[in-house]
Amino acid sequence: MTLKESQKKYLRGLGHALKPTITVGDKGLTESLLAEYESTLMHHELIKVKVRIGDRSTRDEMIRELCSSSSAELIQRIGNVALLYRENPENNKIRLPKS
Repeated sequence: MTLKESQKKYLRGLGHALKPTITVGDKGLTESLLAEYESTLMHHELIKVKVRIGDRSTRDEMIRELCSSSSAELIQRIGNVALLYRENPENNKIRLPKS
């Protein structure tokens, strides 16, 4: 799914008030963390993930891996916090603008 810039801007506005719901720690992307991540993303559609390990390149790799493993879209990354979005086709909570 490729989002238009106006849609990403809308999602950034929604995500501004969110707190990180998933935190990646020293153990990295464990099986239990990935299961919780998938469940949270399915339920909320828009989540913040905090990656608290390594340097910038390591954090970027973790975020890329999270996005590719779940077909999520990276909306924004500031420091060690990433805002991720994936539409839930069964229970769509967030209505994106068309333009």
